[in-house]
Amino acid sequence: MLRRTLYGLLLAAPLLPGGLACGDNNENGCEPLSPRTAGPIELEADGSLPWNPSCEPCPKHPEGGVGLGCSAQRVPFGGAVLICEYATCINDGRRPEGLKEAAVLDPGSELGALFAKAAWLEAASVPAFLRLAEELQAHGAPEVLVKAARRSAGDEVRHTRAMQALAHRHGATMPEVDLPPFEPRSLEEMLRENAVEGCVRETFGAFVAGWQGRTARDPEVRSTLRAITRDEVRHAELAWAVDAWAQERLSKVQRERLHQARRDALRTLGEEVEGHQPPEVLVDEAGLPSREQARTLFQGLSSLTA
Repeated sequence: MLRRTLYGLLLAAPLLPGGLACGDNNENGCEPLSPRTAGPIELEADGSLPWNPSCEPCPKHPEGGVGLGCSAQRVPFGGAVLICEYATCINDGRRPEGLKEAAVLDPGSELGALFAKAAWLEAASVPAFLRLAEELQAHGAPEVLVKAARRSAGDEVRHTRAMQALAHRHGATMPEVDLPPFEPRSLEEMLRENAVEGCVRETFGAFVAGWQGRTARDPEVRSTLRAITRDEVRHAELAWAVDAWAQERLSKVQRERLHQARRDALRTLGEEVEGHQPPEVLVDEAGLPSREQARTLFQGLSSLTA
């Protein structure tokens, strides 16, 4: 069902308008960064703020974010400045518990920042899948699920290298992954992370990666994302297989809490899809979907989780 939904959505790729599928929440892979100030800028002839100022004076963000837009704001003693908004955008990978945010110290460009942060999240997904494999084994899951989690960790190593190559090509370097030691947790806690990060976030990430692999103008990005998509679809299928295996091992109350966590994650993701504003270079060169296209991908995800 997941593959059929994905392939049906990708068939529509050339028919839908352009833009970026990037939310404003770190679980989705897009995180708002602190705004920066630029200017001063001139007021209109009548003394009012410019309603549609140029964002060209906005500086690069020191944490390697991409520009989302800007607005004019008055300052004390007259005059105005630009308030520049940024976000970091990542669309793939399973974010492990306790992962500490990292900045791209030398982003090079918006594309460089995007790929460097994507490589960082792919690298963080390696220990996440190794932990999942250990926990599945400890809880008596079928060996096929344990092996699939270990294989997924290996996939993420390859994804990290592929995204690092794209980042280096655009003058950026992947930040270090800072992850504290994992603590033991219950079956329900493991499954809640799987529901949020796997059934919702990683499944949507597979849809977005597939979209990029079809629509990116840059042929190297298309080729890289097509290969990654094949793995990410399997990772999403693993999340749903783990979820199905665990159902009979949970009480009715635990199952409802798990379903509610998935519904909450889906609702949050839907809000994020509605709240972004893309830079065109990421749309054109990286193939990230527009808000309209992201809505279509999100509707496909919603049909799976209904």
